[in-house]
Amino acid sequence: MMDKALKITIVTVLVAAVALAVVVRRNRSGGEHVAAEYRPEQLIGKGLPALVELGSDQCIPCKMMAPVLEELKTEFAGTLQVSFLDIRKYRGLSALYGVQVIPTQIFYAASGKELFRHEGFFSKDDILAKWKELGVDLAETQ
Repeated sequence: MMDKALKITIVTVLVAAVALAVVVRRNRSGGEHVAAEYRPEQLIGKGLPALVELGSDQCIPCKMMAPVLEELKTEFAGTLQVSFLDIRKYRGLSALYGVQVIPTQIFYAASGKELFRHEGFFSKDDILAKWKELGVDLAETQ
């Protein structure tokens, strides 16, 4: 005869396994809950190179990146597509873009091909240098 403690342990393990299965299934959604305007095909491959940052308006390095992104967006309007996506507000973005650390900046060619990823704060000068290294000289296109 099973004692009471063993029965409780078995039930607890089963409940935990079901809860884990639900969490894993939700995390594998791959961005099903992401609005169409935040999907890669809407933000990249439109004939302009693109810089997409995934972060949160609550994370400190992301807040530090905000003025850098605004400067780039203003300075290179018509030359570079700059987008910020808040992964806490839009469920599924981190899975859709394969992001594990925020902020993550993803550099895309004008064709839509991903060229480079960076995690953490990235200064404007470093971003411009990376574009040049990737063969995209934004200064020449202005």
